[in-house]
Amino acid sequence: MSQHSVDASIRINATPAEVFPYLTEPALLTKWMASWVDVEPTPGGKFSVRLGDQPVLGTYVVVEPPHRVVFTWGLPGNEALLPGSSTVEIVLTADGDQTVVDLMHTDLPDELRADQLAGWTSLLERLRTTGESLS
Repeated sequence: MSQHSVDASIRINATPAEVFPYLTEPALLTKWMASWVDVEPTPGGKFSVRLGDQPVLGTYVVVEPPHRVVFTWGLPGNEALLPGSSTVEIVLTADGDQTVVDLMHTDLPDELRADQLAGWTSLLERLRTTGESLS
């Protein structure tokens, strides 16, 4: 883990092809990440979600089905983490009939790292639970 990043990882009993749509399709993103989603999952496309009462804004940077998604991340009105100021990379790796999901959130202010790690850990657990219902 770099000084200004958080890393989290889970294992899901589903294939990368089954899990990947949960990173890009609005109806599936709402099952584990956000209550509201407006995304255009192509490089340069918008990434806009609402986590509880908090909007999160960014842009998709890389979309490589079914293995990798990279998008920027930030919170409107939060000077420490402005929209697009940090980057989230999610990599899906097949391991037999399972998928290892590795997430790295970089360019984070030190004072927000613990909160972001707690948030991603919780969200990834929700993705694991949702993803395992696929098989």
